[in-house]
Amino acid sequence: MAKNVAAAEKRFSEYLEQLFESVGHADRREPLRAYLAGLLLPGERKSVEPMAAKVDPRNVRSRHQSMHHFVADAPWDADAVIGAARGYALEQMQRRGPIEAWVIDDTGIPKKGKHSVGVARQYCGVLGKQDNCQVAVSISLATERFSVPAAYRLYLPETWAQDEDRRLGARVPKEIQFQKKWQIALDQIDQLLSDGVQTAPVVMDAGYGTATELRDEIARRGLQYVAGVQGEVTVWTDDHPPPVAKPYGGRGRPPTLLRRSADTQPMAVSELAAGLPSSAWRSIRWRAGSKGDMRSRFARVRVRAAHRDNLRSEPRPEEWLLIEWPTDEKSPTKFWLSNVPENTSFTNLVRLAKIRWWIERDYQELKDEIGIDHYEGRGWVGFHHHGALCIAAYAFLIAERARLSPPEPASFLQAPPVPRGFRPRGSPAET
Repeated sequence: MAKNVAAAEKRFSEYLEQLFESVGHADRREPLRAYLAGLLLPGERKSVEPMAAKVDPRNVRSRHQSMHHFVADAPWDADAVIGAARGYALEQMQRRGPIEAWVIDDTGIPKKGKHSVGVARQYCGVLGKQDNCQVAVSISLATERFSVPAAYRLYLPETWAQDEDRRLGARVPKEIQFQKKWQIALDQIDQLLSDGVQTAPVVMDAGYGTATELRDEIARRGLQYVAGVQGEVTVWTDDHPPPVAKPYGGRGRPPTLLRRSADTQPMAVSELAAGLPSSAWRSIRWRAGSKGDMRSRFARVRVRAAHRDNLRSEPRPEEWLLIEWPTDEKSPTKFWLSNVPENTSFTNLVRLAKIRWWIERDYQELKDEIGIDHYEGRGWVGFHHHGALCIAAYAFLIAERARLSPPEPASFLQAPPVPRGFRPRGSPAET
């Protein structure tokens, strides 16, 4: 045991050396080490002061000031830290298998007030409803057994982007303008491509996949996608083909745009799914779960997306429509469009569509154990610095899990005793 702990401690020190290069000035090395240790140590709250009390209980005030300056004000690049952490984790993850998917997702962070950067009343996935929260867009890299966040950026609502006073108060950089979430995700894809990350199909839920522009841009970059879509998305099939341009009458320019008519209209994917024969459906297992095999009923059909194709001169490329209809549901529940090769096996297509569960697990652990949603500062820089450091801490854990079985990634970190009577600011009153 002692030998394993010493080896883990050595790996952690080597990992810190790689991260040091991303934060620049030598004075930032100790705050970086302390911050990561605070995130990895057990504790109910991972905001700065409770972590300072954990890592240096006899010098809480000075340690708190050092760590707060490091996360909220110091001029280091959060994306560079995420890049270094990503590379470290991937080295071990890819020993167990290749990257199978780039997964687009976002996570909501509920907030009470209105001053934290980007906070607004918007859909919050963790609450399952509209509420006051921040939303961060991310891309994670997933193998068959592991995943790690590779990009992370706050969504800035349009009300914030246009409010100069709020931007100034939160120190939002001038170059940050309003973007839809799918546009942020596309920027992240471009950055990963620029960094030379091994490519894989881009997987997303209907919150992103319904945006035809995003699917088009991903395909334009030579990438494959498996994109969740809403049931109202329309398509053409071989039995219900797209229109052709109006025949040339001999005068003026020949017509080039596809011409719909009252009798030539696309159908919603929900309508298509409801009309499939029973023979089209198959029960497919995509992974083993804690309570048995994860299995459901699926069908797939070759289709062409119809979105605004009346402004095109030729139909969109043919692709797969994947449909899920659990046996205990009255109608199909989920739909995906995918441009993976036509000869992709049915099971592999389902596995790709369902790989997002890894990312849900990641964010649950990032919140419950690492504290990515515990940051109490209000500024743009601090939000992204804290997120990058949480991802860096999590990347170390993932690398240890990929390396060892069973892993003991943080057993070498021991918190000194907290002085009697110490209570961080904001703690509930004793009763």
